[in-house]
Amino acid sequence: MALMITDECINCDVCEPECPNGAISMGEEIYEIDPDLCTECVGHYEESQCVEVCPVDCIIVDPNHQETEEELRAKYERITGESA
Repeated sequence: MALMITDECINCDVCEPECPNGAISMGEEIYEIDPDLCTECVGHYEESQCVEVCPVDCIIVDPNHQETEEELRAKYERITGESA
């Protein structure tokens, strides 16, 4: 499942540099996560790095982009060109 940032985001800027896939960027008002690039850090880390550093816990699973572990791993391989 891709993650999403809720409107509770305080724009603290700590999540964006932590994303190994470059899925996080500044939106019109708050940071946003591109579901086509978000793998929940599968292939990179055991835990989602943005969730780990978020001081307000505003990063949640995106109910509109539910994916299995296998789908996330396939997305990781497609994005990076590497096998996990």
